Order: sequence, then C-alpha cells, then structure tokens
Amino acid sequence: MQLETERLVLRKPDREDVDGYVEMWSDPEVVRFIGGKTGGPKEAADAIERMLRHWDRHGIGLFTVVRKEDERMIGRTGFLLWDPERWISALREELDGPLESEIGWTFARAFWNRGYATEAALACRDFALGELGKTRLVSLIAFGNDPSVRVAEKIGESLERENLPGEFRRRVDLYSLGKRPAR
Repeated sequence: MQLETERLVLRKPDREDVDGYVEMWSDPEVVRFIGGKTGGPKEAADAIERMLRHWDRHGIGLFTVVRKEDERMIGRTGFLLWDPERWISALREELDGPLESEIGWTFARAFWNRGYATEAALACRDFALGELGKTRLVSLIAFGNDPSVRVAEKIGESLERENLPGEFRRRVDLYSLGKRPAR
C-alpha cells in the first residue's frame, strides 16, 4: 500500500529501510520528543519489525516517507492504534476493543521546516477520513514539541486533553480531529 503527494511517496516500511531509520534515529534532536533514545541498526530493525506487525494485525500502520525527487527516505508518518483508556500503543502489545487512530510523524532533521511533515500528515488525514471511513483522528504530542503542534493544527486538530496517563515518561498532550465516541 502507498500514498502519494506532490513531493512524497508514503509506503509500507521495508526491512531494507534500516539505514534510513538509523540515520534518522541516531540524531538526539529527532528522538527528543519520541522517547529520547537514539538507536543503531539493531534498534531500527526491531522497530521496522514492530511496524510491520502492526500492519499485519491492523491492516494499517506507519509509512516510510520517500522524497520523489531523489527517492531518499526522509521520515515516517502514518497510523498507530491506541487503547484510549490506558493509552498503550498497539506497537507495544496486542490490543482489543475500540481503539483511537493516531496520525504521527517523525522526519530526519535535514528535512525539517520544508513542509514535508504537514504534506505527509494531510495525505494520511485525507486517506483516513476518506478511504478508511474514520470520523476521528488523534495525535499524541510531547509537551514542548511546538513544530508538531503546528503540524497537528494545520491538519485540523486541536488540543483536547493535557497530560495523558499511560506509557509515557513525560507530559504528552492529545490533539484531535472529530468527536470522541460515547463509551
């Protein structure tokens, strides 16, 4: 499965993407708001396997983002599913029941401030609301990550809740588009 924008191809991750993920995740600034741990080839390979399992279980997941002009991997974006009561990610454990659909994004620092994150997130939003039939999307954003807040706002999300409980080691805020279903 893949999505395309004017400048980008969003495709299912491939085990051959390890070098691109290592390049991205070895930068402390890139991982600062997504756990804070840099990673090498083993961590990148493990993460790709978790992403592929998410795709296999749920039929959707995170995309590897490739720039069309030079076919270079520049980041990842796409969907993660979360348990909305415990705020545990489907990347970490198998989940049942109603799940929240998150749009997330991470880009290599060399590609920040060029509109790529917004372009990719808009493509994911449109796909989710259209082809997937979603009526609600969320983004979990670490406090202080102002560039990600701006992307969330550009795709139509607004702050719903501050300081989510869950598996986080820092303050994480919930941005959303659409109404939360009654439980």
